[in-house]
Amino acid sequence: MKKVLTTSILIICPVFFIVLSLFIGIYGISFGDMINTLLHPLSSDTTLSTVVWDLRFPRAVAAAFCGAALSVSGAAFQGVFRNPLVNSGILGVSNGAGFGACLAIVFLGGGKMTYISAFLFAVFAVILAYLSGKVGGTSSVVTLILGGTIVSSFFSALISILKVIADPYSQLPSITFWFMGSFASINYSHFIAFIPILTGISLIYLCRWRINALSMGAFEAESLGVDTRLYNFLIIGGATLATSAAVCISGTIGWVGLIIPHIGRMITGSDNRRLIPVSISLGASFMIIIDLLSRNLSSSEIPIGILCSLIGAPFFVYLLKKTKGGGWK
Repeated sequence: MKKVLTTSILIICPVFFIVLSLFIGIYGISFGDMINTLLHPLSSDTTLSTVVWDLRFPRAVAAAFCGAALSVSGAAFQGVFRNPLVNSGILGVSNGAGFGACLAIVFLGGGKMTYISAFLFAVFAVILAYLSGKVGGTSSVVTLILGGTIVSSFFSALISILKVIADPYSQLPSITFWFMGSFASINYSHFIAFIPILTGISLIYLCRWRINALSMGAFEAESLGVDTRLYNFLIIGGATLATSAAVCISGTIGWVGLIIPHIGRMITGSDNRRLIPVSISLGASFMIIIDLLSRNLSSSEIPIGILCSLIGAPFFVYLLKKTKGGGWK
């Protein structure tokens, strides 16, 4: 009974916040009109239907999926790398996606090519990080992180070059806003990104108990019968798919993959069998709330990345103090 109740709460929370987001916005809608629009979307007022179903609903759903992807990827990486201070972008996903987006904006005219290019280069960045960290035919936790740092720095330099050559009146503002993160341009065509997000999340969810074994170290995991190479590949691959797809439609959004898993640990402890589903629910709910704040705190929309940084930076200081800059205690 307790397990059923917990599962129900985890599912209900994101759904509740998605529904709540439909009621809240600068364009005021009465409760009665909102209920009528929800129950009769085709027969209600055209303006109300557009606001609810074409603007608020797709961005709320996208926020939920992106938040879940970033948070569960962060939780998986923290377990695999045995370090509570890593996040979903540790292997260069964010900078790889950023370079892909910049490349599309500067040379390919932006538009849908921005999302495609961002996704492809995000995946490519992780592949490069893996190859860079491969020493003696294998990749240890330390060398993988170092490989991710190298690749992130490399793509950061390429991004700077593209910013220099970008048109300062049209292309550079687009690049700047992309890096701030936003769901303002989301529509139903972006839902195709949910396929890799769901694939990645599913891989992590199915491997969640193996993350417990991997977090104890390679030798201990192998002694428990866990194929460390296989499950490292599946978990990192799943996190890469989920994060790459999330970043390509939302832009760069930091801190979610760091802070949400730790909030989950405060609730459930470090057992990934419970932490992974809790991270999915918390991440989805958190991102919807941040998106609500983004579009309602002022007349002009505040970028998602700014709000996440305002929350994430103080929390990161707290983690540094608690862990004294080290790994798991």
